[in-house]
Amino acid sequence: MHLDDRQRRLAEAMDSQGLWPADSAWVRRAILETVPRHKFAPDRLWTWNGHDEYVPVERGRDPEAWAGLVYAAPEDSAITQILDGLPSSSLSCVAVVADMLDSLILEPSHRVLEVGTGAGWNAGLLAARAGAGLVTSVEVDAGLAAAADRRLTAAGLDVAVHTGDGNAGWPTAAPYDRVIATYAVDEVPWTWIEQTRPGGRLVIPWGRLGHVALTVANDGKSATGWVQGLGMFMPRRGIDQGRDYHAIRGDGPPDRTVRAEQDLRPLTEAHLLFALRVSHPDIRIAAGQTEESLTVRLHDGVSSWATVTTDQTGTLAAYEGGPRHLLAEVDAGRRHWEERGSPELWDFGMTVTPDGQHVWSGTAEAGPYMP
Repeated sequence: MHLDDRQRRLAEAMDSQGLWPADSAWVRRAILETVPRHKFAPDRLWTWNGHDEYVPVERGRDPEAWAGLVYAAPEDSAITQILDGLPSSSLSCVAVVADMLDSLILEPSHRVLEVGTGAGWNAGLLAARAGAGLVTSVEVDAGLAAAADRRLTAAGLDVAVHTGDGNAGWPTAAPYDRVIATYAVDEVPWTWIEQTRPGGRLVIPWGRLGHVALTVANDGKSATGWVQGLGMFMPRRGIDQGRDYHAIRGDGPPDRTVRAEQDLRPLTEAHLLFALRVSHPDIRIAAGQTEESLTVRLHDGVSSWATVTTDQTGTLAAYEGGPRHLLAEVDAGRRHWEERGSPELWDFGMTVTPDGQHVWSGTAEAGPYMP
């Protein structure tokens, strides 16, 4: 299938699912016409082999498979780099890129800081809207930065690409009207807000489960805003991601069998999952569902795990291991969410000051959302 056909099919999927932002028509034009995704994809991409590792897909050897990764479904990213067996850079999925650019409320002539250049595609989209010489992008990986700079230059897009620590921003080109991050942070660096003008806007993936849009206060002493949507992003380079479920679970018997009488289906819904991310940030939740059953796996990245399987008749099995009782903790988090009126993810917001940050629900004046 030709690249144009694949791009058209992706555009139609975005149309049918209502994923193009209605208030930012420029995003659709930039993605489909000005800054096509395939021109920023390296010749080697990576895909999971379904068993135990990521394997390369070379454009020269298998152009169809390569093109299929570049133009996959709206919610699928394309992995562009593997380090130590794990993805370390990617072309983010089109649906989330479009949503974040819409949330940025970017206008021509805005000065923009992007942290996390990656392949350079998002920087190119920013430059297509803001204009020549107005986008500064910072990338920690010198090789990625150099390759992105070459792609942007070849596409005729004027972006200043620098190698450095994205969390430090790029103060020499500040102040910025807009700041956007392409990697997730748990704590928003105050340096990003310091480098944004009062009234400026920042769009930041938070905690690998959503992105927030913050507006800097007129006095520059805080930034506040709302959760805009879901999206999973890689964390900042060098962050310890902890042990995965299988490493913690191991092959031995569980430490205990537990009662799990609550309906687990809400743990597949975005609103409760986001609330639990706020109240219990170190508990990771994954659900797998078939026509016959639902299995939920929990772990804390360190030493505790839990697994519950249910079917239409109720709980089949619930087991835990490690020192923490994760099912009880999650159940307490769910009760807290229900007592607060079961807020949706868009009801959550964040306030950042030089002293730290807190996530709230409803209004910033309500204070931290804590159980």
